Amino acid sequence: MSKGRDTREAVLREALAQASHVGLQRISIGSLAEALDMSKSGLFAHFRSKEQLQLDVLDFAGEHFRRLVLLPALAEDRGEPRLRLLFERWLGWGGYADYALPGGCIFITAACEYDDEPDSPVRDKLVRQQQDWLDAVETVVRSGIRHGHFRADTDATSVAHELYGVLLEYHFAARLMRDAAAEDRARHRFDGLIERIAT
Repeated sequence: MSKGRDTREAVLREALAQASHVGLQRISIGSLAEALDMSKSGLFAHFRSKEQLQLDVLDFAGEHFRRLVLLPALAEDRGEPRLRLLFERWLGWGGYADYALPGGCIFITAACEYDDEPDSPVRDKLVRQQQDWLDAVETVVRSGIRHGHFRADTDATSVAHELYGVLLEYHFAARLMRDAAAEDRARHRFDGLIERIAT
């Protein structure tokens, strides 16, 4: 990897960590330059605009999420084992696993920032990423249905949204409320979901 790519990755890693705390809209070239002991002009040369920095941070986060959450789950057996590992890895991503971001799930943080914002390249990318993620969960569920692990009348779309709801509630309870029971409650709700759709 070239020095320029190394520097760019270091910037994106720091920007992602900061954004998980303060959001995409509040990261700045100045705060990143200070944290990385770089000049603002040197850092700006890698991105050219704050919007491009935000877009690149979302791409960087998406790739990490894919590598740390989705791919390990897809390597698991179909049906409940795959869906369960997907849930566990996702829970860790938004919680306190060794691969979690310091401020929790960047996508939940960004969704709170951009839900009522006008259409923009950043908002559009965030929406596409989240739709792709819901589609991936639906694909896992449909695979389980096709192979006889889940009930034939299971609504894969509803399962994906319900699972997302479990993780949103967990993020709220664990991060904001600092509720020690948040993780157990999330697992209990997931187990209930599995019981309803299992054959």
